[in-house]
Amino acid sequence: MTSFRLIRSDVDVTPFLAEIDSRPEAWAEQTGRRSIRVQADAEVIPIRGLRKSRMAGRKRRDVHESRYTTLSRLFPRVRRFLEDFARAMGGDLGRARIVNLPAGKRVLPHVDRGEYYACRDRYHLVLDSSGAWMRAGDEEVSMKPGELWWFDNKAVHEAWNPSEQRRIHLIFDLKPDPISQPMECS
Repeated sequence: MTSFRLIRSDVDVTPFLAEIDSRPEAWAEQTGRRSIRVQADAEVIPIRGLRKSRMAGRKRRDVHESRYTTLSRLFPRVRRFLEDFARAMGGDLGRARIVNLPAGKRVLPHVDRGEYYACRDRYHLVLDSSGAWMRAGDEEVSMKPGELWWFDNKAVHEAWNPSEQRRIHLIFDLKPDPISQPMECS
């Protein structure tokens, strides 16, 4: 496989789900991503987002600077996981969100374009899933809870949840350590 790489398969996701399930109102706090046509079916809890104060005429997809959201304070275990993983990888943490793809819903085929995405790796920590799949390039995987995956978000990718249960992933970006993985990035 070139579009997907399983990083870990043993992450205990129980504490994350307890944190998320204790705050059901958080799904309704931010609905802006629903205006993005390819992701209109997904529900999102933003944990880290772009720094709007740093846009300075740049498009959202070209803003490199990110920060924790106010809402992220409700999810300390999620924040700790992100920080520990970034530290272990020697990378800089970028944007992060908890994403629910409800039963029977899709994320349509798309490519993450822009300067921000060009120099960052995308990861999915699977928190809850039963039969959902993702496709990137010409490869398809069905991810299981507790698995942490890297995938090539620069390839055309999509997701579908044909099950009757929710599919929740913690999706986040990491700018790799420039010494071990040099990339052109401002």
